[in-house]
This record gives sequence, C-alpha cells and structure tokens, in this order.
Amino acid sequence: MAVQPVLHQYIDRRTNQVTTEKLIADPLIQKLYSNVKESTPLLFKAATSRRMSSILSLINFDAPFIKKTIDPLLRLKSMGVDPSDCLDHPDSLNTARKLFERKIRYWQCRPMPEAMDRIVSPADARMIVGSFDRHSTVFLKEKFFSFTSLIGKDKQYWLDAFYGGDFAIFRLTPDKYHYNHVPVAGVVKDIYEISGRYHSCNPGAVVAMVTPFSLNRRVVTVIDTDVPGGSGVGLVAMVEIVAMMIGDIVQCYSKEKYNHPQDVVKGLFLQRGCPKSLYRPGSSIDILIFQKQRILFSQDILTNMQRCDVSSRYTLNFQLPLVETDVLVRSEIGGKV
Repeated sequence: MAVQPVLHQYIDRRTNQVTTEKLIADPLIQKLYSNVKESTPLLFKAATSRRMSSILSLINFDAPFIKKTIDPLLRLKSMGVDPSDCLDHPDSLNTARKLFERKIRYWQCRPMPEAMDRIVSPADARMIVGSFDRHSTVFLKEKFFSFTSLIGKDKQYWLDAFYGGDFAIFRLTPDKYHYNHVPVAGVVKDIYEISGRYHSCNPGAVVAMVTPFSLNRRVVTVIDTDVPGGSGVGLVAMVEIVAMMIGDIVQCYSKEKYNHPQDVVKGLFLQRGCPKSLYRPGSSIDILIFQKQRILFSQDILTNMQRCDVSSRYTLNFQLPLVETDVLVRSEIGGKV
C-alpha cells in the first residue's frame, strides 16, 4: 500500500514550536518504498544494499564530476547551523563531506547536566520513546524494530537483561552533527556488529516497512553503569544503525574533546557526554535500550510525543500519537528512578 505524502512535523525542544520537516528526496523515497518495493522487489533490494548506499554516498559527497566546493557560510545557514558552534573555521568546511563530518565545540555549545544519574541524548536528533512493557503508558508493539532481531537472536543473555525495558529512538537527519556521544557513564560489557541492509530512515519509508531498524546494519554496545563512577541506571544498550548513504560507523571514543580517539572495546570505561563514534555520511538512527524500571524519561518529551495537534507520519500510520522532539546532544532526556 502506498504511503500518503503527508506533512511530517516535530516539536523543537528549545522553542516548543511545531516545525514542519523538509524531507530530503521525499518523492523519490516514497516511490521506492511503495511502487518499487511492491512491483520490483529485486530492484528494491539492490537500492537498499551496501553497494548502492556507497554509490549514492560517493555521488553526493565525493564524486569528482560533482562540484565539491561550496560556500560554507551559505550552506551552514541553509542547514540551520550556527557557524560559531563549529570547531574548525567555517571557511575550511568547503565540501559536502567536511560539512557532514564537522566537529563542534560541544563543551561550550552543548551543555550537560552535572548530576551523574541524568541520561543525555547521544546525538543532535529527533526522538521518540517507548517501552516493551505492556503496562507502560508508552508501550509500543514492535512498530519500529523487532527487539529480538535488533539485539541479536543469539544474544540471549542481553535479551533477558533488557526484557520489558524502555527505549528511545533518535533520528539523525543529513543536516545534523553526526558524532554520537556517550549517553551514560559506565564500563563496556559487550560490543558487536550485526550485518544488514541500508534502508532509509525517512518517516515515510519507516512506516512502509515492517520493523525496519532491526533490518539494517548496526553496532550494539552494552554499557554497565552500576560501577564506581557510573551513572547507576543499570545496563544500557546503545545501538548505532546505518541508513541510506551511510558508508560506515567509525568508533572513535575521546575522553577530552576529540583528542586521541580510540576504538571502543570490552572493559573500556566510557565517560558520559564524550564523543563515541561517527557516521559517514547520510541519515542514521541511534537507539538506547534500558532495563525495566531503572529510568524515567523527561516529562516534556513524553508530553510532546502524545500531542494530537501535530502532523506526524508515525501518528497517521500507527494510529496513535507519536510526535518527535528535536533534542541536542548531551541534553537531558531522562534519569534514574
């Protein structure tokens, strides 16, 4: 069934204003996930493959026959980016790739709550929350992903640990800052990659698929926060998911600014709010999964999600209010019960 080309709106957390999103290549995505998916499944499979995603990324960010030099200030303005946030001088951000992989002065422009038991956003993103617990007011029955498939069907220990817990989904659009930051402090108990496709995270594409986020390639990092110096909110799974035009997920944890990046491995202590990884390039998704009854989400995010005066493609297709809130990386999104 074709996805209706309706508006998709979200709430800007800083202003509390309803904002209409300009979805990039929306008509093409709608056609791909309706007509092509149904009538030409082999073409659809090819379009969501790693090879095609790499080709699209090359064309948009690196192809020698595409004019790569751009006016950085004009492009930053069109993206809604404050040039003073950028770590490098705006004049040096003169290609699409440099803009996409820009670093920011997050220690100045992305403040973080001092209390260690506060959970912070892993990205500049549009987020919604949910729960696997049927008794929760934000229970969602696997509309965005299959819990078992997302974590890994062979990861029974982690499936048991997070059973009945809560989750938050963060959608990074192409204009966003694309470093992921650590949402909690703790020790890495496990990190592994699961292979998969490169489906778009356009809201229209998401509602056209069945549990799309658990079909894409992803990296799962399980963090134990019940350790000395940790956030004390139990186990937290951070799932970094590729999408269309994402070439890679680069693990590059830095304890101070972006200095001395290192791989994320078992046993490494991660400081809350520090850069953890980088998406290269395109749109992408982060998912945080928490253990049952260990955290509470921020009330404004819960209130926004259930508003009925906002046009959301999720609301239309899932037939319940599901409105995203635009949040900044390192801003508080919840905390310890």
